[in-house]
Amino acid sequence: MAFYLVYLREAHAIDGPAPMPAPDQPVVEDPISAAARRRVATACVRDLRLEAIPTLVDGLDDAVGSAYAAAPDRLYLIGQDGRVLYQGAPGPFGFDPDGLEAALRALTAPPGAAP
Repeated sequence: MAFYLVYLREAHAIDGPAPMPAPDQPVVEDPISAAARRRVATACVRDLRLEAIPTLVDGLDDAVGSAYAAAPDRLYLIGQDGRVLYQGAPGPFGFDPDGLEAALRALTAPPGAAP
């Protein structure tokens, strides 16, 4: 079993459609190159102390974010066969780690175990 963080488009870039600058948040411009998006993703992962989770970065076409309706954040559990086994509601209010944990427990429970 492997877990990945997928960095999507910056939700609150100062030059984006929903800027929300705050004193405790970094000021980020919407990257215009893949290298710039990787730099922003690296800074985000570092600042949030998420280095333990391998991070993938969506392309500038935002194909992954669009396909999974993932903005601003969302939890998914994808099976080895590519099927979606758990799809959380859109964040931030639908961000439900307990729901993902329940799905993981069900997936890894021994056959015949009570849910």
